[in-house]
Amino acid sequence: MRSTKRCGAKLRSVLGAAVLMATTSACGLTVNAALPYDVQPGSIKHVPALEGVEVTVGSKDFTEQIVLGYIAQIALEAAGANTVDMTNIAGSNSSRYAMEDGQLQMQWEYTGTAWLSYLGHDKPVAGEQQQYEAVRKADLEQNDIVWLPYSQVNNTYAFATTEKFAQQHNLRTTTDMTNYLKENPKEAVFCVETEFASRPDGMPGVAKEYGFPVTTSKTFGTGAVYAAVAGGTCNFGEVFTTDGRIAGLNLRVLEDDKKFFPEYNASVTVRKDFYEEHPEIQQVLAPVAKALNNDEIIEMNKQVDVDGRDPSKVAYDWMREKGFVS
Repeated sequence: MRSTKRCGAKLRSVLGAAVLMATTSACGLTVNAALPYDVQPGSIKHVPALEGVEVTVGSKDFTEQIVLGYIAQIALEAAGANTVDMTNIAGSNSSRYAMEDGQLQMQWEYTGTAWLSYLGHDKPVAGEQQQYEAVRKADLEQNDIVWLPYSQVNNTYAFATTEKFAQQHNLRTTTDMTNYLKENPKEAVFCVETEFASRPDGMPGVAKEYGFPVTTSKTFGTGAVYAAVAGGTCNFGEVFTTDGRIAGLNLRVLEDDKKFFPEYNASVTVRKDFYEEHPEIQQVLAPVAKALNNDEIIEMNKQVDVDGRDPSKVAYDWMREKGFVS
C-alpha cells in the first residue's frame, strides 16, 4: 500500500485523468488504470521539485513502447511525481499528434521515425549520434519537442523468415533474399504491418533500394506478422529487430547489408513547455535510458510476447532489478 499522502495524490491523479479522458475520447485516446505497485525510491531519489507534479505519459501500441512507457512512469513515481497512464495509443501519428496537442507531456520516440515520418526527410543521417543530434535540433526548433539523451535501444526494421526456410535457401542477408526472389518470384510473398506498407522508410523504399520483386503483400495489425511468418502465411515478414518473438518463434533476421533502414534509437521526448517547468525530469530519466540496450529490451519484450507476462510488471521488475526503485 502507498502512504496516505501518496494514495490521496494518486486519487487526485485518477480524477484528473477522468477529466482528461473526457477531453481526449474523440481522438481515440484512453487513460489506463493507475499503476498498482508500491514504488519507492532506489537509486532514483525523491526530487522535491517533482512532488505531486502530474505527468501524462503516452506510448504507441506495441509491446516495447508500452514497456518503455511503464518504465518512465515508474521512474517518475519514485521521484515523487504523479503519472497518468496513456500508453497503448494506436499508431505513430496518433501518439505524435497527442504530444503536439498537449494531451501528453512525454513519451519514448525513435530517432529514425521522427526524422523521416514527422520531420519529412527523405534520407536518414548515418550514425546513431549524428541522427540523434539532427533530430534533437530540428524537432526542438520546429515543434517545441525536447529529446532527452538517447538509449542504446535501436529498434530498427529488418526482414525475417523461418530458420528452416533460411537454411533451405542459404539466406543470411537482404541481398541473399533479393537474389533468391529474382530467380523465384512466386516466392515473393511478404507480410507487413499497415504502416510499413506505405512509410518512406518502409516497403516502398526498401524494395526500390534492393530491387526485389513483391508478388504478394499482405498487411496485418501490429505484432501479427511474426506468427504469420512462423505459420507459413508468407515467406518473409517485416520485423522490429528488438522484438522478443523473433527468438520465441525461431525466426531468422536477415541482415540489412545495404544499411537502408535508419537508426531507430529510443529516447524520451518531452514537450518544451513542460520541460522548462520541470527540467528535473532529465536527471530522473537519463540514468534509466543509459541502462537500456537491445539485450535488455529484447528480454523484456520476450517476457511479454512469448511468456505472457503483464508489461507493467515486466517494467517494474526490471526497475527493481537495476536498483532504480525499491
